[in-house]
Amino acid sequence: MSAEVICGILIPFLGTSLGAACVFFMKRDFGRPVQRVLTGFAAGVMVAASIWSLLIPAMEKCGEMGRLAFIPAAAGFWIGTLFLLVLDRVIPHLHMHAQEAEGPKSTLQKTTMMLLAVTLHNIPEGMAVGVVYAGWLSGDMNITMGGAMALAIGIAIQNFPEGAIISMPLYAEGMKRNRACLAGILSGAVEPVGAVLTMLAAGLVVPVLPYLLSFAAGAMMYVVVEELIPEMSEGGHSNLGTVAFAAGFTVMMALDVALG
Repeated sequence: MSAEVICGILIPFLGTSLGAACVFFMKRDFGRPVQRVLTGFAAGVMVAASIWSLLIPAMEKCGEMGRLAFIPAAAGFWIGTLFLLVLDRVIPHLHMHAQEAEGPKSTLQKTTMMLLAVTLHNIPEGMAVGVVYAGWLSGDMNITMGGAMALAIGIAIQNFPEGAIISMPLYAEGMKRNRACLAGILSGAVEPVGAVLTMLAAGLVVPVLPYLLSFAAGAMMYVVVEELIPEMSEGGHSNLGTVAFAAGFTVMMALDVALG
C-alpha cells in the first residue's frame, strides 16, 4: 500500500480528530445557529460526494450498457439505503438533541449511544473512501488519484465539525476534556478501518465496483436525509442550514472537478 493511499485513508480520520480537539480550546458548546451551519455544510458535502465521486463514476464504469448504465447504480444505491436502514433498526443509538434513543431498547449510557449514532453515520464514509481507492488501485480509468483524494479531503472537511459536535457536548455534560476528545476521535475510527477492510478485499471489490460505489452513495444519502437535514432544520425557521448546505455542496463539487 503506497504512502499516497495511506494518507488518503487517514485524512478523513484526521479531520474528525482535529475537530474533537476543539474541546481543549473552547470553553462551551456550540450554539444552535453554529451547529445548524456545521450540520448543513456536512450534509452538502456528503450529497455532492455521493453524486460526483460515487454515482457518476459508477455509471461511467457501466458505459457499455448504454442507456441502461443506471441500473447497477440504482441497484447499489437501494442496497446501501436499505443496509443503513437495517443498522438504524438493530443498533441502539441516540442522536444529538434527541430525547429518546432509536433502535432496540438498551441500558447503554447516553454518551455511549451518542457515539454509536456518529459511528453509524461514519460507516458509509469509510466504505466510500475504501471503494474509491480500491478502484484506483485496480487501474480503473474512471477513478483518478485526484478524484480519490478529493473525496478524502471533502469527507475530512465535513468530519471536522462532526468531531467538535461530539466532544463539546460531552464536555458540557461534565466529561473531562481528554475523555471527551478521545470519544470524538473514536467516533471516527470506523472510517479508516472500513476503508482498509474494503481495500483488502480489492480482488472481490473490482468486479462489482459500480454496485459498491453506488452502495456507499445510498448509505451516505440515507444519513443526510435521516439525520443531518432534520438536525439542521430543528427548532425555529432558519435559512442558516440551507445556505451552509449549498456552501458544502459547492466546496465538494469544486474539489472533485478540480482534483479529479
